[in-house]
Amino acid sequence: MLKIVKVREYMTGDLICFSPETDLAKAIETLVRQRISGGPVVNADKQLVGMLSESDCLKGILTGSYFEEASVRVGEVMSTVVDTIEADADIIKAAEQFVSRGIRRLPVLDGGRLVGQISRRDVLRAVNSFNLQGAPK
Repeated sequence: MLKIVKVREYMTGDLICFSPETDLAKAIETLVRQRISGGPVVNADKQLVGMLSESDCLKGILTGSYFEEASVRVGEVMSTVVDTIEADADIIKAAEQFVSRGIRRLPVLDGGRLVGQISRRDVLRAVNSFNLQGAPK
């Protein structure tokens, strides 16, 4: 029955995004201040070009230290192979991707454009809401 619940109903639409040119130190400051573990990286046309995770940040710190570089950019350390999900996919498909891929978040696309992000917690919230009410939100 959860197949009637769509990703768009539980995704977060107000995203904190980074550009490939963002200084990594500034991105880390944003992650810490906003208490998030990562975010989408978009180009000037707001197209998804990657994802920045805490792990990517750590790798960037180590790389920058090793080469004694003053500045590392998000585009140098972001993950460019990104699993995504369509906004009209059902919540079960999102859960399957989280389990099979071992990821924490999925950028949500609508017609190829980034419209939001869904996390594992959002899927749990959808299941909880469905169980409590017997129907979506």
